[in-house]
Amino acid sequence: MKKTAAFFLIYLSFNILVSQTSHEFVTNFEKSGGTETETYQEVISYFRNLSHVYPEISIQEMGKTDSGEPLHLITYNPEKQFNFSEIRKSKRILLINNGIHPGETDGIDATMMLYRDLAQGKIKAPKNTVLVTIPIYNIGGSLNRNTGTRANQNGPKEYGFRGNARNYDLNRDFIKCDTKNAKSFTEIFHLVQPDVFIDNHVSNGADYQYTLTHLFTQHNKLNGNLGLFLDQEMMPELEKKLAKKDWDITPYVNVFNQVPEIGFSQFMDYPRYSTGYTALWNVLGMMVETHMLKPYKQRVEGTYDLLISMVEVIEDNYDKIALLREGSVSNFKENTKYPLDWIIDETKSTTLNFKGFEGEMITSDVTGSQRLKYNRNKPFTKEVEYKKFFKPSVEVMVPKAYIIPQGWHDVIELLQLNKVAMTRFEKDTSVTVSAYKIAAFETRKNAYEGHYQHYNTSVTSSKEKITFRKGDYFVTTNQLAKRYLLETLEPEAPDSFFNWNFFDTILQKKEGFSPYVFEDTAKNMLEANVELKAEFLKKKESDKDFAANWYAQLNWLYERSQHAEKAYLQYPVYRLN
Repeated sequence: MKKTAAFFLIYLSFNILVSQTSHEFVTNFEKSGGTETETYQEVISYFRNLSHVYPEISIQEMGKTDSGEPLHLITYNPEKQFNFSEIRKSKRILLINNGIHPGETDGIDATMMLYRDLAQGKIKAPKNTVLVTIPIYNIGGSLNRNTGTRANQNGPKEYGFRGNARNYDLNRDFIKCDTKNAKSFTEIFHLVQPDVFIDNHVSNGADYQYTLTHLFTQHNKLNGNLGLFLDQEMMPELEKKLAKKDWDITPYVNVFNQVPEIGFSQFMDYPRYSTGYTALWNVLGMMVETHMLKPYKQRVEGTYDLLISMVEVIEDNYDKIALLREGSVSNFKENTKYPLDWIIDETKSTTLNFKGFEGEMITSDVTGSQRLKYNRNKPFTKEVEYKKFFKPSVEVMVPKAYIIPQGWHDVIELLQLNKVAMTRFEKDTSVTVSAYKIAAFETRKNAYEGHYQHYNTSVTSSKEKITFRKGDYFVTTNQLAKRYLLETLEPEAPDSFFNWNFFDTILQKKEGFSPYVFEDTAKNMLEANVELKAEFLKKKESDKDFAANWYAQLNWLYERSQHAEKAYLQYPVYRLN
């Protein structure tokens, strides 16, 4: 009798579960009629419960964040296989990043509903694509909920804050990795090794008719056929699939306090940004930027349909994407020259049939100055120039290898985190290398994401024979991380480790001279070296400030003496050409 009763209870529980499946997992977004979003705890609980009911969904913790809470990785695979090495053998992987700016919650709610609808069969399960998501990347910001910091945004009622637990903007941290969040993301990225990456955002900027805008990785950076596929096939296919779902979409409107019809250019996503970082690994990347002024319900529904459409694009091109990514890796391995920075190619542009609102400059009632005012009663469709083609502005010859002294452990640790292959000298070894001196640079006058970043950096190069110590690192460029190495170790690259202040100790002299002592040395130097004396006198004649500054004159001679510090401005990463 007891066995029969127990069986009946199990049977009844199972049937209740089955009967409620289609009604379970209704999100706060849906319950509120599209005005609210989940808290961090609710999001994780939702996915954990979803994974308990549907074996196609896996949830796992993946690394700590600055908040003390772990990142989570949620995988949807109809075949219930969650070993990424096995998945990559036959399927493409889409990685979705949500909540990098927790006030921009559209992707969080859209992805929750997407996973549920896939698991419940409301959407046709993809055969060749596995979905992976970080449900909330900036957990510290998500926990810092408020109702006011998104001054320009139309909903939801409550949301998180842009800065993380240490007030970093995580979408500036992918290269420098100051945060635990970024370090954990790096581990996730190299574990998953996605083919396509989407980062969900909400835009600031102009007013226009679109709910959805896209910010694809700048295609010229992706090199050759992979970049062409992104620009000429993936992007147009996504736009067409969204049009069939009654969604218009346009490139991210890259203007500030101006009307878009004057024309605009594509945003350059350097490696500090998510899609700039993923591009270093030949990943097809896109930021979704919904329009801040559209109702929250509309924005989330648009993001939901965009994610479905991207899965459809991947399904249609899954073999091609794999081949193009493999080809791109091969192309970069063969290239002997690499572009470190880019500028707009002004000789090329395209035309958008842009759907905007008439805007005009009127007198402000607040400041009395001119202000921009859009008139939503005057929509238009106009041809607008869009500049999406870029060309290299700084290039470098690719070395065979870099040599990094072991003392620069913070740099070495980031290379290791990014799976860079390295070997160590087994004994002290003398090598003839190309050595950089920092010739010039400028520095931000205000703090930027925890740094006073350098820019407009230039170097001079010379050949030197240097004895490296046992344990120093030898890093060949003939590896998958080639682009990452060049973008971080070449000082002239905008997001190089030099420009992010990893090597600032070389910018300060550690020794000096007492003028009353060095006076005699300086006199002897000029008497013993006719060419040096001629150069010194010429500088005094041509440079009035120099001629009027006795200390600058002595310092000039000091820097050309045997006492000058070799480490000063000497970039401590060496190239083997």
